[in-house]
Amino acid sequence: MFPQSNINDITHVIQLAIAPVFLLTAVGGIIGVLANRLSRVVDRIRVLEERAHPSEPETPNPAQRELDVLDRRLRRIYVAVASAVFSALFVGLLIVVAFLDAYLKADLAQFVGGLFVLAMIAFIVTLVVFLREIFLAVTNTHRKLR
Repeated sequence: MFPQSNINDITHVIQLAIAPVFLLTAVGGIIGVLANRLSRVVDRIRVLEERAHPSEPETPNPAQRELDVLDRRLRRIYVAVASAVFSALFVGLLIVVAFLDAYLKADLAQFVGGLFVLAMIAFIVTLVVFLREIFLAVTNTHRKLR
């Protein structure tokens, strides 16, 4: 069996790892929402491309304008998903390094702190880009209604 001090150390690390696991759950939820939005944008692009007919050069093509907006939305969603995945990776590494710190009795506290900061920055970038994509979608919808 493990000595009592080792069990206490591991128990403490497990308790500390619970908060990052909640963050992973939040990141996973955001990735799910972004994947859904991505699939809807891709489906709309496919529909518009099937219907697209070359128009006369002097006539503005509304389908092409919508495709341009959808392309911008697609790029933003891609950046948000990539950022969310990096956030999840940093959180996962944080948990692994915390356990290594407990097992190896090394002082990796600064590294763990750095991983947490990186995870939070990536998560903030995800939310900001996601919000920008939503603004773009809403603005485009309002223009169609006018």
